[in-house]
Amino acid sequence: MRFASLILLLKISFAAEKGTDILLWPLGAPGSENATAVEAVRVTDSGERVISSVHKPSITPYLPGKEKALGIAVIIAPGGGHRELWSDHEGHNVAQWLSDRGVAAFVLKYRLAREKGSTYTVEGHALADIQRAIESVKSKSTEWGVNPDRVGVMGFSAGGEIAALAAVRWSANPALKPAFQALIYPGLPRGEIPLSKETPPAFLVCGENDRQNISQGLPELYLAMKNAGASAELHVYAGVGHGFGLRPKMKGPVASWVVRFHEWLDARFPASTK
Repeated sequence: MRFASLILLLKISFAAEKGTDILLWPLGAPGSENATAVEAVRVTDSGERVISSVHKPSITPYLPGKEKALGIAVIIAPGGGHRELWSDHEGHNVAQWLSDRGVAAFVLKYRLAREKGSTYTVEGHALADIQRAIESVKSKSTEWGVNPDRVGVMGFSAGGEIAALAAVRWSANPALKPAFQALIYPGLPRGEIPLSKETPPAFLVCGENDRQNISQGLPELYLAMKNAGASAELHVYAGVGHGFGLRPKMKGPVASWVVRFHEWLDARFPASTK
């Protein structure tokens, strides 16, 4: 049994170094026991990979070199309306950018609650997937050069919804609490969001031309967090709509949102204290 555990650990470490998918539930995710459909990937005209039919939730690691690692990790949840995952401009592009600058990043594939014929739910399965990712990264923090107290979440659009949920649904198990949350034009959870001074600090980003529940909802979340005693930073970019993510040859101030995020992380977690 100990030998088998060692082999599994070596496989996980090798996968992390190579940047390949690591299953969050190697023996099968709870609630996906009867799912047999194969994961699907379509490629858009611009070359974007869009993933659907996710039944084996996973993370894809992007680990910085040891010489520049900051000890910070972020789990990235791409968006796609809970029907698919736009995995490049809201996932892998961001992960590579952060890894190049010392932040360990993990792109999450989570189960899709609104895909046609889906039996999954946002709070029952997608949330469980991001929580499992938090737990997995913390459990391998030593091997991956990460401080377990500096593991946070980032989500885009629908992925922002599960990141926001992860930031408030940890009280039953404090080990699942993310150190921070980055919500990028998020689909905010329905109903009242429980906030307090214990809510993880938030980095909030959207465009002023996004739909009303985001372009006005995110500033309202910022104010609610401040009123609750939680820390938050808000950026609303003029003339910008939904879904900008991080793309090659982006232009304008919005192209620097990830720079602002990196600066925010650096201020919260100085390299001298890693």
